[in-house]
Amino acid sequence: MKILMIGDIVGRPGRQIIRSYLPSVKAELQADFVVANGENASGGNGLTEKNARQLLSAPVDVLTMGNHVWRQKETRDYIGQYDRIVRPLNYPPGTPGQGYHIYDFRGLRIGVLNMSGQSFMDNLDSPFTAVDQAVPELLKESDLLLVDFHAETTSEKIAMGYYLDGQAAAVVGTHTHVQTADARILPKGTAYITDLGMTGPLNGVLGVKAEIILEQLQTKMPVRYEIERQMPWQLNGVLIDIDETTLKPRSIERIYKVFDEEDHPGL
Repeated sequence: MKILMIGDIVGRPGRQIIRSYLPSVKAELQADFVVANGENASGGNGLTEKNARQLLSAPVDVLTMGNHVWRQKETRDYIGQYDRIVRPLNYPPGTPGQGYHIYDFRGLRIGVLNMSGQSFMDNLDSPFTAVDQAVPELLKESDLLLVDFHAETTSEKIAMGYYLDGQAAAVVGTHTHVQTADARILPKGTAYITDLGMTGPLNGVLGVKAEIILEQLQTKMPVRYEIERQMPWQLNGVLIDIDETTLKPRSIERIYKVFDEEDHPGL
């Protein structure tokens, strides 16, 4: 089977890509199961319930989250009602929502686990301790495990890849919005990439209008972020080919697609 894991969906352009282009991309890649990071899908900050329902009505099986999970106040009220949304596991006990879930897909039990890093991020519990507590039970209850590690530093993400090597089928990084060139199978068999990249505007600074970020950097004054909406847009992620006999990854391939107005008029 083939699993498509998609990098951070950013704003309206990112949502439009999922709605308009993901069906054809999924068919082209012959992807069976889709996991996408949705923590920036609503104006670049968090995920409203309306937008969550919109994305989950597209061919997205699971939405993972990250450090912006609570930026929309309504999220704390609705997130517990959606078993197809997974927020970072290493929030304190009693936090709304779930840090992982197991999905029954064509007779396979697919575990999806989300965690947040500690370096230059919110002060949460250690993701490594969270792994130690959750993964042994997850491995008993699932046939394969997919991990979205939402973290800032490449070193912390690479370390988590090795920490889970041979246990998780895949460990992918999100958060930095720039796709890395290190997709590979780790020594003990885990498919890994340091960052999936982002799904949204191509021309901008991590999805924000470039002129706004340049003003901030040049003047050191506060600015109001605005998502770049003009095409071209991009979809970033990886396609992981899983051997259905061994349930081990055979390959991991970077996916980088660009959609332009000339090729897709009217959007």
